Amino acid sequence: MARGRPRIEINQTEFEKLCAMQCTMKEISGFFNCSEDTIERWCERTYSMNFADIFAQKRGTGQISLRRSQFNLAEKNAAMAIFLGKNYLGQRDVVETINTEKRQSELRELFQEVADGSGFDSEKTFNEQAPEDDDN
Repeated sequence: MARGRPRIEINQTEFEKLCAMQCTMKEISGFFNCSEDTIERWCERTYSMNFADIFAQKRGTGQISLRRSQFNLAEKNAAMAIFLGKNYLGQRDVVETINTEKRQSELRELFQEVADGSGFDSEKTFNEQAPEDDDN
């Protein structure tokens, strides 16, 4: 009596390494040259769990390894240190924004005063804005 096709051998260690590297089921099935259904059935037989559950469990090893590598790289690479600071420590870049409409309005008024000759005194304006010298 025929038993059907022989089972495809899936190496458990290799499977777990692929999960740790965040490979998708499609990538894993391609690696083992089998269907995604075969991977799903193998997970049920081997772990008594479906692929999604075992993948969630095994990918943690890869995340730990990646995090370790990132922290080691941050000691030598400023960009990585900045990335980790932003993502793990909540640090951020401060971006100064300028209300361009308000600024344009202020500049138009200033230009109009100059054009009208309405008492604009550049020396007086400059001196009013300059900080007082406390040393005198």
